[in-house]
Amino acid sequence: MKIFMVGEAANYRDRLAAGLGEHGLADAKIVALPREAASAADHDGEIAAEDVVVSLRLRRGGAPLPSFRLLHVPGAGLDGIDFDALCDATTVCNVFEHEGAIAEFVLASVLNWEIRLDELRASFAPDRWAEIYRARVPHGELAGKTVGLVGFGRIGRAIAVRAKAFGVRVLAADPALAGPGGSVDEAVALGELLERAHYVVIACPLLDATRGMVGAAELARMQPGAVLVNISRAEVVDEAALYAALAEGRIRGASLDVWYRYPTGAADSVPPSTYPFHDLPNVVCTPHSSAITREMWERRYAIVARNIAALATGRPLDNVVRPGRA
Repeated sequence: MKIFMVGEAANYRDRLAAGLGEHGLADAKIVALPREAASAADHDGEIAAEDVVVSLRLRRGGAPLPSFRLLHVPGAGLDGIDFDALCDATTVCNVFEHEGAIAEFVLASVLNWEIRLDELRASFAPDRWAEIYRARVPHGELAGKTVGLVGFGRIGRAIAVRAKAFGVRVLAADPALAGPGGSVDEAVALGELLERAHYVVIACPLLDATRGMVGAAELARMQPGAVLVNISRAEVVDEAALYAALAEGRIRGASLDVWYRYPTGAADSVPPSTYPFHDLPNVVCTPHSSAITREMWERRYAIVARNIAALATGRPLDNVVRPGRA
């Protein structure tokens, strides 16, 4: 059995090797493949039926993928995988371990919108101290605000728990949520959430049903002073409609950590969006980093290693998205 790590997954080869060693697989052969192997067939001939592929994305533009035993996605999102191209024998697993980091990122984002710490820091100047002190501008506070979660899976639940500690009211819109409970004050429809929330957090997966779910009409229902925070998938929110709402000041602002375009090859210089969100003063742009902590990758690849070891010894796998069929 060989283990093929594609693109950015290969950056964590040493971590996977260490984890495999803890499970008695120190001699496992790990092969790094370039990012392009996720979308081109150039390396498919190297992959055999008993092998494992670790990749966040895997597509062949309608052509079939080779038969292999396990596709392990080293993240939670599955929108980069072409399931129709996979062989029936291929089992698919994913991992989580990111919800705590993303929740901290979201709380940091909304706190920054209230407190504006960077602006306070920039305003400080010892040579004008007396003047600055007398002219202090009040900032906001998060307590008493309403945070609306569009999606209430692992990430939404982690955000809600932390948000409640700041004294906020938590609304959640998710078809699977039957009613309030735990850290959710109210389960509401999407339209009501948009109308009532001071902070709208996109935390749902990208599916056919959620692609473009928040468009011009939905953005128009948000309060003028509301902020949209997207840490899920950019395409849940219509790109043109969001840019127009922000550029025209129809909502207060946005924190965007996920984007509409991503590089697929090492030489790509693709822009993150058709529109210059980064030029807008009311938008905080970050490079899809909300989950990227040192600790998160260690946890994730420990799970990948454990699943590969289970596969090698015939034990059940964790986080099975699609079981392989003989």
